[in-house]
Amino acid sequence: MKKAFILFISTLLLVIVGLVGCGNQEEGQETETNSEKESEPVSIEIGMLKLTSSAPLFIGIEKGFFEEEDIDAKAKWFEAAQPIAVATAGESIDVGATGITASLYNMVAGGQKLVIVADKGREQKGYSSSAILVPNDSPIKNIEELKGKKVGITQTGSTYHYMVGRVVEKYGLGLEDIEVVPLNSIKGLMESLKSKQVDAVLLNEPNITAVVNEGYGKVISQVGEEIDYQTSGVFFSQSFADNKDAAVRFLKAYSKATRYYYDAVLTKEDGKIVPGENYDEVVDIIAKYTDQEPEVIKQGLPYMDRDGKLLDTDIKTQVDWYAKEKLIDKAIDAEEIVNTELLEEALKK
Repeated sequence: MKKAFILFISTLLLVIVGLVGCGNQEEGQETETNSEKESEPVSIEIGMLKLTSSAPLFIGIEKGFFEEEDIDAKAKWFEAAQPIAVATAGESIDVGATGITASLYNMVAGGQKLVIVADKGREQKGYSSSAILVPNDSPIKNIEELKGKKVGITQTGSTYHYMVGRVVEKYGLGLEDIEVVPLNSIKGLMESLKSKQVDAVLLNEPNITAVVNEGYGKVISQVGEEIDYQTSGVFFSQSFADNKDAAVRFLKAYSKATRYYYDAVLTKEDGKIVPGENYDEVVDIIAKYTDQEPEVIKQGLPYMDRDGKLLDTDIKTQVDWYAKEKLIDKAIDAEEIVNTELLEEALKK
């Protein structure tokens, strides 16, 4: 009887200890979970242009995706790409979103710090984004026939300069075989094509469609059919990239927005783009932030990766090409300015 009583007490004590342990464990798990849920709210400024390719950022702000991640994201508008890179490297803004140009690489070569983290537009086979056009009555039918001709671009060292150079190289030509004419603006390119001051120009959407519809230009080559090219990107200041928690949260919101954009305007059926469920909403958001009419927006919606993934291998290709053409002071290690790990972690979450 006494032994039975002792056994009962011992068993009871073991049960009590076990329950207390489970309670502590659950409490610990709850504390850990609560800790994981807690994130420090941050306010950031995103430097960008009023371009359709900034659509995921517009969507992220408008739909509250950044707010869901405790990020108060505000747009800071710029008139050109280079000042955005300068402001990001100088940490007067936290995030920059614009074209990846020779001037950006020159800044890095000069010791300034920023990191490219995500896609904001690329040339992709099967999607109209950038193209080389000639006057509608031009006898020029292909890239080879541009030899000795005047080809209009925006600026020396720009994404337009790079695209023209890479495309003609594919056909055995070099920049020395054509006369590159910087015209400073999209409007200047369109006017020069219309007045036939140049033999060809490089344009992007929706301007390609506008020129073709107006009947004074025709496409001889879609850039995305010729080369893979990471045209523009999202990049972080060094201090924002170092704040890993906030950086990952930003990219969680951004990738949610890129998926929203892709599913609305870039999905295909039988090889043709078809409007998705949120097509009109996305077009209206872009129109609101770019001050353009929805019908203009619909003429050209640029391709970007559904998850916002960067075509990081192309960054080295770009650096090498710009260095070869002496458009940057010296070649740099592409790995120094590319960080794909932050987006990878965001996508896992």
